[in-house]
Order: sequence, then structure tokens, then C-alpha cells
Amino acid sequence: MDAVPSAANGLRSVRERVLQTLWFEGIGLLLVAPLYAWVTGSHTAESFAMVAAVSVAVMIWAACYNTLFDIVERRATGRVASDRPHGLRTLHAVGLEISSVVVTTPVIWAMTELGWWGALLADLGLAAVYTLYGYLFHWGYDRMRPVRRSAPPDMKPRA
Repeated sequence: MDAVPSAANGLRSVRERVLQTLWFEGIGLLLVAPLYAWVTGSHTAESFAMVAAVSVAVMIWAACYNTLFDIVERRATGRVASDRPHGLRTLHAVGLEISSVVVTTPVIWAMTELGWWGALLADLGLAAVYTLYGYLFHWGYDRMRPVRRSAPPDMKPRA
């Protein structure tokens, strides 16, 4: 498959990042909301609404987190995101989920009849599921839409 167009710095473009985020959250919603309804015994519509609200909060956070992670990785290693080794992929997925809990626990608390601790427990369960899903999704996405490597500025051919 063709490489994804990217900026000269080897990062995903804004358009590509939006596409990646929408696919991640859309597939996640279709997989996780029915599972959440089944585990909690809540109505499917309520589960979809709550997971969708959590997804919106996480979409905003994930776009920022993923971009910052990619920038730090690129500066530290010179590597593009699609070349990320599995150990760093694990750190990436776990870090995103841990930081997302801070953003999403208040959303779950506000939208459910769970108390604060119940919302935190539900959020931790969702985070565990999404950590595994995030690892698999991003690995697959990077295989299907790799970031094009750009040559260092001094190695580009002259026009």
C-alpha cells in the first residue's frame, strides 16, 4: 500500500491524524458499547451514549497525546511512528489510557448512576479494554498506512 502523505518532518499530517482518530473511535464504539452494556446490565442506548461521550473526550485528548508522543519520539530517536518498536507501542498505549482516565472518569460519573468510585472502576475497565484495542488498532493502522520517511534536509536531491 502507498505511504501516507506526511509533512517534511516525518509526522502524520493533520488530515491523516483526524482520519486515524475517527477510525479508532468509531470502531472502538462499535466494539466496546455493546460489551459495556452486557457487563453492566445497562441499556444498549445508554451504553452507546456514554461510550460516545467518553469517545469525544478521548478523541480530543488522543489527537494531542499522539502528536506529542510522535514529536518526542522523532526528536529522541529520529524514527517515525510507523517504525515504532513493540515495547514503545506498549508504553504509548498504556500512557494514553492512563492519562485518558483523568479526562473520562468525570464524564462517566456524570452520565451514569455510578458513584465516583464506581465511575473510576468502570473507567479502569474501559481503559484496560481500550489499551489492548489501542495497541492492535495502531499496529494495524501503521501497517496499512505507514508514514512516508523523508530524507534529512541535507540528503534531498537538488532541483
